[in-house]
Amino acid sequence: MNQHILAAIRSQPWAIVPGYLDAIEALALRMIDHPALIEVERDGHQARFEAATARMGERAPGTRTAALRDGVGSLPVFGPIFPRASGLSTSGATTIDQMAADLRALEASPEVRTVLLTVDSPGGAVSGIHDFGQMIANFSKPIAVHITGQCCSAAYWFSSQASGGISMDPTGIVGSIGILMSTSFQENADASGRRAVDIVSSGAPNKRPDLSTEEGRDAVRPTLDALEAVFIAAVAKGRGVTEATVRADFGKGGTLTGKDAKAVGMVDRVEADGLDGAIRRLARSAPPAAPRRTAAANRNALARIRAGQ
Repeated sequence: MNQHILAAIRSQPWAIVPGYLDAIEALALRMIDHPALIEVERDGHQARFEAATARMGERAPGTRTAALRDGVGSLPVFGPIFPRASGLSTSGATTIDQMAADLRALEASPEVRTVLLTVDSPGGAVSGIHDFGQMIANFSKPIAVHITGQCCSAAYWFSSQASGGISMDPTGIVGSIGILMSTSFQENADASGRRAVDIVSSGAPNKRPDLSTEEGRDAVRPTLDALEAVFIAAVAKGRGVTEATVRADFGKGGTLTGKDAKAVGMVDRVEADGLDGAIRRLARSAPPAAPRRTAAANRNALARIRAGQ
């Protein structure tokens, strides 16, 4: 069963920090002592998550993960990103379907004047990321991003679409723009003396390319390059720069921190007071609250939100 999960992981492209993909694969195989999983445990993301959620306020009505403080609705984006809930996304991860549901609730709430994505994520699966970025780009309320730890790959893809800009902690990390896939190939028989062999029809040599060869890898790379082009175009549009600028200055697949990220235009400000400072700043600049609706109207809106979840 775990091998089937691993095969599913390796069958799709990812926009994620490579070390985290190694950790996801180790988790699928239940290799809890794998160096990649140990490294993820040591990176401090759990402590950062707990510190951030304590600052975001009380649970926002109609949401599962968002919080409300001084008119600012904060949506946490923590850990690897998956399209929807699965066996790998039940703990320490974020799903697009839940983020989208909570964003709709924040958009409908008259108590929320502006929205803040609070991000500490290495990225995740490509599926659904572009559409979620469009949802952020077309959001009807002011929406901004604050990076408490990492905002990498898929997380930066949709964060770049926020109309209210991007701020980050001085020690934040941003970038890792690019697409990757993971694979393995069998060189010897397994412990049972068996070796897997795939045979494809004559007209479909690229259905199962031999990734142990450069020719096989070249058969896969155009798909990754095409997805990367969509990624870069979205970032360029969201950040108001050219695609050439993104390719040349936004890390080339690597990451930048603090002042360096701001200098090239990947973020708009380094927030000396961190998440607290970002929330206070947004609370001061947020538009006036919408007129209060009747209790019946609020109940109806909440019912529609929950039905959409």
